[in-house]
Amino acid sequence: MAEIKPIKGWRYNKELQKEIEDLTSPLFDVVSAKQREALYKNELNSIHLSVPQGPDAAEKAKERLQKWKEQGIIEQDPLPGIYVYYQYFTLPGSNKEYIRKGFIAFLRAYDWEDGELLRHENTIPKSVNDRIDILEKTQMNVSATHGLYTDHDFELEEYMDEAMKMPLSESEDYQGVREVLSVIHDAKIIKKFIEKIADQKIILADGHHRYEGSMLYRQQMIKENPNHTGEEGYNFHMMYFTNSAADDLRILPTHRLIQNLPDFNEAEIMQKLEEDFHIKAVENASDIHEVILGKKWAFGLLFKDKTYKIRLKPESIDKLEWPFPDVVKQLDLTVMHYFFIEKILGIAGKEQRRSENIAFERNFFNCLTQVQSGEANMALITKEISMEQVREVCFSGYTMPQKSTYFYPKTICGFLFSSIKEDEFSLPPYFRL
Repeated sequence: MAEIKPIKGWRYNKELQKEIEDLTSPLFDVVSAKQREALYKNELNSIHLSVPQGPDAAEKAKERLQKWKEQGIIEQDPLPGIYVYYQYFTLPGSNKEYIRKGFIAFLRAYDWEDGELLRHENTIPKSVNDRIDILEKTQMNVSATHGLYTDHDFELEEYMDEAMKMPLSESEDYQGVREVLSVIHDAKIIKKFIEKIADQKIILADGHHRYEGSMLYRQQMIKENPNHTGEEGYNFHMMYFTNSAADDLRILPTHRLIQNLPDFNEAEIMQKLEEDFHIKAVENASDIHEVILGKKWAFGLLFKDKTYKIRLKPESIDKLEWPFPDVVKQLDLTVMHYFFIEKILGIAGKEQRRSENIAFERNFFNCLTQVQSGEANMALITKEISMEQVREVCFSGYTMPQKSTYFYPKTICGFLFSSIKEDEFSLPPYFRL
C-alpha cells in the first residue's frame, strides 16, 4: 500500500508569481555550469535552495530560506492540497503537442526493502549525501521527484483537468516546455487520489538521489526520536505522480562519454572489439542514431575522426557473467557496460558508478563536440529504452546500469516547495480525510 498525503505548499508570493519564469531552475542533476552561473545572479532564484553555492552550502540554504519566509518572499498556502502539474511539450521533428498530466503530493519515504516504491537505477553516494545535508538543514523538499502509478481508466484526469481551469503558476522553462500548476483543496476529491494510489506500487522514474536522501534522513530521525510515531514530517517526501498508461511519457537516451583514459589507444580498442562485435564504419557521424535505431545491442562509437556502428554478436551474449536475470542481461546498456566498458576498457562493473572516466550526456551533438575537441576520448551512443523495459526491471528487484533513463521533460524547481517541519507539515484539525 503506497500512502500519500496532501501538501500545505510553500510558493513565491503573488507579486513574484508574475516573474515566476525568472525564479524557476533546472533540477540539481541536470543544471549545467553555464545555467548555474546565470541563475545565481538572481538572489531570489530557486537554485539557491536546490544547488546552494560554496562551502557550508546547506547552511547557507537554510539561512536564505529563513530570510525568504520572514520577508514573505515565499508564503505557505493556508490549506493542504493536491497540486496538479501539467507539462506541454513537443518533440524534435514533430508538431504534435503532448501534455504530461500529473499531480504532486507527499509520499511516505519507504525503504527500498518495503517494496512499495520500485527503483530501476542505483545511486551515487556523494550525490545522496548532498541531498541529505540540504534536507536536514532546510527541512524542505525543494523539488519533486517523479513517480509512476498505473491507471488504465484515467479516473483522476477528470479532476486534474477541472483544476487546470484555474492555474496558480504558468511558465515556459529552459527546455521550451510550458509548465502549469494548479491545486485541489476539496477533501472528498483528495480522498479519491489517496485511494487510487493506495493499492499501487510506485515506480521511481526520476530523482533517485533526492528520494534516497529523504529515505536515509527518515532512518536517521527514527533512531534519534524515541517518541517516533511514523506521522512526523520527516517520514514523507514530495513526489510528482504521472500515469504510466498515458501516451505522454517519453524516455530519451543518455549517451556515455569516455574521458581521461591513461593509456588511450584507438587501434587497440578496435582490435579488441572484433572478438564480440560486428563493426561497420559510418561516414557521417550525425547519421549514427538512425543507423542503430531498432537494432538490438547496437551502439554508435565516436572517435575524433571516425564513427562506427558496433553490434554485439548474438553468440557472445552467453559470455555475460554478471549475476543478473535475463530481463537485465538483455538490455542494451547492460551489454554496453559489460562488453565494452568492463571487458575492453578495463573499468570493472563495481567501479563504474564512481569512475571519473565515465560521463553522461543526453545531447548527441555535445558528445560529438567533446570527442572532436579532445575533451573526451570517445563517445558511446545508445538508444532509448521502453517503459515496458523499465517496468520489467523494477518488478524483477534488480536495477539497470546508472543513468539508463532520461524521462522527458524534466520537472523544474521553484513552482512548489514542501516543508517537513512539524508546525508547517501537519494538517489542520478540521481537515479530515
